[in-house]
Parts: sequence; structure tokens; C-alpha cells
Amino acid sequence: MVVSLILLLVGIFAGVSGSIVGLGGGFIVVPVLSLMFPEMIPAHIVGTSMAMLFFNSISSTVVYAKQKRIDYNAAVWFAVAAIPGSVIGAFASVHIAGKVFFTSFGIFLILVSLFLVFKPKKQIQLPLKPTVHRSFIDASGSKFEYAYNRTIGVSISFLVGFLSSLFGVGGGSLMVPTMALLLSFPPHIAIATSMFNIFLSAIVSGGTHWFLDNIDWMKVLFLSPGAIIGGQIGARLAKRLPAKTILRILSIVLIIVALRLIFQN
Repeated sequence: MVVSLILLLVGIFAGVSGSIVGLGGGFIVVPVLSLMFPEMIPAHIVGTSMAMLFFNSISSTVVYAKQKRIDYNAAVWFAVAAIPGSVIGAFASVHIAGKVFFTSFGIFLILVSLFLVFKPKKQIQLPLKPTVHRSFIDASGSKFEYAYNRTIGVSISFLVGFLSSLFGVGGGSLMVPTMALLLSFPPHIAIATSMFNIFLSAIVSGGTHWFLDNIDWMKVLFLSPGAIIGGQIGARLAKRLPAKTILRILSIVLIIVALRLIFQN
């Protein structure tokens, strides 16, 4: 009973924190499961986390859809690239490598987080010109205008899909900074679009982990209600936070994820 309650609370916390910054709650669930259930092998921890991410992402997506802050066109293109990567990542998780891979990815996330904190005021100017121009108004009447290069977004999405399914931490840790800093997405749009993208990828990734029998459904049974509740709360909180605050929160979250990976057992 106590364990079930803890899993429910973990799901709520993961849902809130993951939805605020568009990462999904896997970066909370994976280390907690590792600590609470040392007998679980990495593949089962990752598969269970991905199943939880499905419920977290669909809950958040419903709220962001009502806010009209999801760039569906971009999300679908990115998901088309991320889905093959997520399938490969799920199969690779069964043979997940050791500390070198975790440490390398962790160091990368720390570099990204530091860049978010000390990032230049202007967007990074890439040699490739924007290929897509977007302009729309959200439910509150705020207008968003931006342009991005679809080729870069699609290319990075494949890697994001692979890593998210491999580690079970959600692809937002790479996709949100990519959209905000390299593709010129407004932070609020980047987060909402990322959660919808996670939802699309989680369907395939979670299904693959299910096929591989990597999911502990009893744990998902208690994690998912919390993730659904947390996803609703987090998405609503994100709407009230300034863009700069969101990026600062994101940088802190990335450091937490990085430390989790670096000190992975």
C-alpha cells in the first residue's frame, strides 16, 4: 500500500515537472524506479517509464491543444523522424551499454543547460535558411511568428526518438532546446509542441517496449493516474510562467537528468 502511494505521488511530481518544461516525466520516474526497485533491469525500467510517458503526454497535450499552442505541422514532421529512432532505441535498450554512454549523454545535457543559462539574447544563426514560416494566435489572443529549417528539425528528431526510447527519459530534453535555440520556436510553443511530439513517439516506443515485454504494468497502474493529474497541472502552470523562467527551469531540469545519467549504476 505504501509503495503504491509513493508511485502515485512520483507520477504526479513527474507529470507536473515534465509538463512544465515539455520533457515528459521520465527523467523523474527512471531514477526513482532504479532506487526503489534495484532488482529491475534497465530495459524494464525504461519500458515502464515510456508507458507512463504516454499517459503523461496525452494529458498535457489535451491542455496545450485547448490553449492552441501546439504547432501540429512541425510536430507531425518531427514525429515521422522520431518514430523510427524510438523503435531502434527500444530494441537497443535490451542491450543497453554501460557508464560511458550514460556519462557522455549526461555531459552533453550539462553543456546544453549551461548554454540555456548563458545563452545569447539573439537566436543562433544557422547556415541553412528557414524553410517554414509560421504565424498563429493562441487561445488567449497572443500572436506567435517564427521561421525554422525543417531539415534540421527532422534530422535531430531521429536522434531524439532513439535516445528517448533508449533511456526512457522523454525526448524533450533535446527537442525543446533545439526548437527554442536552433529553430527559433517561442519557448511556450516549443514546450507544447514537444509534449505532442512525445505523445506521438510514445505510442510507437511504448508499443515496441510492450512487444519486447519490457513494461511492468502493475507499476504503470499506479504511476499513470498521477502522471495524468500532474500533466494537467503542469500544462496549466506553464501558461502562467514567463518564457525566461521556463528556460531557466529547463536548464535546472537538464542538470538533474544529466547527473542521473552520469551517476547511473
